[in-house]
Amino acid sequence: MSKEKAPVTQAIRVLREHKVDYTEHLYKYEEKGGTTVSARELGVDEHAVVKTLIMEDENKHPLIVLMHGDCEVGTGMLAKQVGVKKIHPCDPKTADKHSGYQVGGTSPFGTRHAMPVYMEASIADLPVIYINGGKRGFLVGVSPQDVIRVLQPTLVNAAA
Repeated sequence: MSKEKAPVTQAIRVLREHKVDYTEHLYKYEEKGGTTVSARELGVDEHAVVKTLIMEDENKHPLIVLMHGDCEVGTGMLAKQVGVKKIHPCDPKTADKHSGYQVGGTSPFGTRHAMPVYMEASIADLPVIYINGGKRGFLVGVSPQDVIRVLQPTLVNAAA
């Protein structure tokens, strides 16, 4: 664990505003390392590290998908549950524009624009999850129930 002080990001402000108990976890960010690196650095199961993905439907409407780190999003399955024809990941520049965060540091809390949030249903079954705190190399440990309370996501079954 790094000795540096955790940043106060927009995501942290939202968690504080909603009185969410969370733990701060800084780690050495690796370009394209994803949840494999963060899970290794934190010494936790990658299944409990939740990635925040900014995607779009065929009409370029953005949405947030929360998925287990060790799973992929079945975009066809997700599109069917959301009621659209197609869903695909945004390119990094577009994702940054929608979220206000830099890809690799995207948090679902405190995004620049409000977007619908879809969460893999089995995430709710975990005792604690590690999700981005709004900066590369910074995760927060939170209860999935708090994530549900604050973000009010639609629960989906789209893990591939």
